[in-house]
Amino acid sequence: MRKLFVLLWITAMLWALAGPSMAAGDRAMKQRLKNELLEFTPPDAFLDANFLADEVDPGFIFGKIGDFAKSRSCPTTWLIGKDEKKRMESHDPQAGPVEYSLYLEVDCPGKLTYFVFVDRSQAGSAQWMEQQKQLHKGKPEPRSGPAETGLEEAARNGFPVNAELRFVEIEGELLLRPEDALTGELKFQPIYDIRLNKAVER
Repeated sequence: MRKLFVLLWITAMLWALAGPSMAAGDRAMKQRLKNELLEFTPPDAFLDANFLADEVDPGFIFGKIGDFAKSRSCPTTWLIGKDEKKRMESHDPQAGPVEYSLYLEVDCPGKLTYFVFVDRSQAGSAQWMEQQKQLHKGKPEPRSGPAETGLEEAARNGFPVNAELRFVEIEGELLLRPEDALTGELKFQPIYDIRLNKAVER
């Protein structure tokens, strides 16, 4: 009887401790249903890719996306939009590489965060750079010349880029400058300084 009581007490304590996490998990599931997001296993080329965190005027290159995901202290899940997944599955490889968005869900008790990445790993760094030049020429805020030159120099120095962190959403609030968040509160330091054209010393 005593053993049963102890076992029940331990079980109750575990449920109490797990309560907030379970509630956060329920909220995450509701968001997935609302936004039609599905669980997804990213390709290794994406997880091994370096990434930018500012579309227009990047100052830094950050290291492997997989390392960033592992550095989060709460449970993480990779997600993809339902329509985006269909587009990927129906894409003809003969038409060339395709880019798509992936969501890294970080589910902390009382705080639900989404990191929205654009995967261009299928294109290869050189092809991606050329596509970026053409893409940004027609934008209201084209990428600056020094940034383009810095990215080309970084690739020659062994720091190619194949992905972008486009947005960060924390509890429904959109952060439009992810680079500042990464180097600040998220404490994920870059590996290369684009403006100085050199690796960041650790």
